[in-house]
Amino acid sequence: MKCPGQDTMYWKPGAIFDTKCPKCGHKVEFFKDDISRKCPNCGYKFINPKMDFGCASYCPFAEKCMGNLPPELLAQKEDLLKHRVAIEMKRYFKTDFKRISHTTRVARYAERIGKAENKGNPAVILSAAYLHDIGIREAERKYDSAAPKYLEQEGPPIARSILEKLGAKEKLIEEVCDIVGHHYHPRQEETANFKALYDADLIANIEDNHKDKPISAEKLERIIKKSFMTDSGKQHAREILLK
Repeated sequence: MKCPGQDTMYWKPGAIFDTKCPKCGHKVEFFKDDISRKCPNCGYKFINPKMDFGCASYCPFAEKCMGNLPPELLAQKEDLLKHRVAIEMKRYFKTDFKRISHTTRVARYAERIGKAENKGNPAVILSAAYLHDIGIREAERKYDSAAPKYLEQEGPPIARSILEKLGAKEKLIEEVCDIVGHHYHPRQEETANFKALYDADLIANIEDNHKDKPISAEKLERIIKKSFMTDSGKQHAREILLK
């Protein structure tokens, strides 16, 4: 069945229209289902200004339906992915509000650190943050333990299944699963995406472990200097943990 929005029998007046090229101002004719057109005057290719991408921004079959998606839509699709991963994480943990709370804080801190560092891919950082401890239920079921090595072992397959279900790109899936699979154990050389997640998780873990016994400012400063991987992570740790 053809999507009604693309079937010309459902089109109304205005489905074929003219718009100005943003580069030279020449008139360019668009059909409502054109993703992009090339200006016949200057050759500049630009996105359809009236197109409602709707389901294409999240549908895993969008590229098969509409051809190669433009960069603007790919960015929108990745941005939506972050929110959908958060929903899947909450569905997976169900009523385990403690883990949902921890994971949500890690994601919030990771996003702040990533923005402050102005490095990395927000979709990777947020997806990895929401999925970093996704293996904990399987670890406890199989080994009766939430030890880091078991979380790193059990997390990637679950993370992959969630991301594949959501139609994420294989490159993003590979990087997120790699981060989930060693997020407690930094390598000698690490990406900006890993560092943002690592520092965010460290902040949340310190919060959780010292909720009843606040850590002294002196000890916290030693931990910050020794263990954090980014300048922004250190700054956020001071702001969040020394309030």
